[in-house]
Amino acid sequence: MQASGPFEVKLAPQPAASGIEQANLGRQTINKEFHGDLEATSLGEMLSAMGNVQGSAGYVAIERVTGTLHGKRGSFVLQHTGTMNRGVPQLSITVVPDSGTDALTGLTGSMQIQIEQGRHAYIFDYDVP
Repeated sequence: MQASGPFEVKLAPQPAASGIEQANLGRQTINKEFHGDLEATSLGEMLSAMGNVQGSAGYVAIERVTGTLHGKRGSFVLQHTGTMNRGVPQLSITVVPDSGTDALTGLTGSMQIQIEQGRHAYIFDYDVP
């Protein structure tokens, strides 16, 4: 199955963990509102690092999504792994195995994010047994 729609995201910078400042890593909280086939909110955390060349960076994130997916209520966790190699993005967002609850128990899938003119949208390919 496939779900799609727009979403809004708010990122809030967080202080570095004590002792890790020398690594020059960024940490942010994630707060999203999904609309369309996925009517949900999510909360999560992101770690990021900038490369030494303009346009190069990497990030990892985990977020718990809670709401309804094509009318099925529950929650699940998404895991993000992203890199930007001199301006060329590569992103993988997958459902953490066995993280689905309630009507979303057993959920598997992957999500794509599209950003056009500052607006965010998702395409979520998934399966629920």
